[in-house]
Amino acid sequence: MAEITASLVKELREKTGAGMMDCKKALNEVAGDLEKAVDWLRTKGLSAASKKAGRVAAEGLVGVMASGTRGAVIEVNAETDFVGRNEQFQKFVGTVGKIALDNGGDLAKTAAAAYPGTGRDVQGELTNLIATIGENMSLRRAASLSVSDGVVVGYTHNAVAPDLGKIGVLVALESTGDKAKLAAFGRQLAMHVAAANPQSLTVDALDKGLIERERAVLAEKAGQSGKAADIVAKMVEGGLRKFHQEVVLLEQAFVMDGKTKVSKVVDDHAKQVGGPVRIAGFLRFALGEGIEKKSEDFAAEVAAQLKK
Repeated sequence: MAEITASLVKELREKTGAGMMDCKKALNEVAGDLEKAVDWLRTKGLSAASKKAGRVAAEGLVGVMASGTRGAVIEVNAETDFVGRNEQFQKFVGTVGKIALDNGGDLAKTAAAAYPGTGRDVQGELTNLIATIGENMSLRRAASLSVSDGVVVGYTHNAVAPDLGKIGVLVALESTGDKAKLAAFGRQLAMHVAAANPQSLTVDALDKGLIERERAVLAEKAGQSGKAADIVAKMVEGGLRKFHQEVVLLEQAFVMDGKTKVSKVVDDHAKQVGGPVRIAGFLRFALGEGIEKKSEDFAAEVAAQLKK
């Protein structure tokens, strides 16, 4: 049996990120074999991870990876925003973003892909990270964009590290023009998408259910005016045009000047890049959007812990 020295405990702790007492116990359990101790901790970690699986994970990071004519965006959730500042977690999200890019933004393929230098797949490495950091985490979603000729540009808002932040945006631009100028314009558009949060690229692509709900609200409000039916109909149509200007990318006012319609800005940049420009698509991931966050009374939480 190898001697359980302080340096051996330290080495195991650095290798796994586990607590000192856990490392010491692991080494004792496996007679001082470092590699077996790593596996022992992983086994204990897997058990701990399963207990954490029911806890709400709505924080974390959004990662954005763009390379030439393709890009991918991924969201990895954790329970607290502290994890987003953890270097291990940041490295994981950045690596998974590159893997997602290679797998066309397919979440299932990304989760099953090999995680570099570990002998595990991405999902397995995430489980290992749950055990190490001690919070529930999840690969929530991924998506990608690509063009045959043009650029895909990424932007990260509230970045905590390069390409990692709270909001991730991709904009795909098709053009035969100057790629450097096109990329600079694409970044401006990506910043606009982050700020303005458009729901669709065009009016035709806007969710029909969303339009009908808005129409119903406008009709109710206009009907209360007491005006004639034809006037009410015009009021509703006018309200819908204003709604389109709020939620449709090409109809929105460009945030850089607050007045020029995005569609016109795109047309104007054709002269600068030396060829027609078309927005082929965009993606916007805001961290935790759509996740119902659990709100707990702190005193009750403490009382619950005391009962354990």
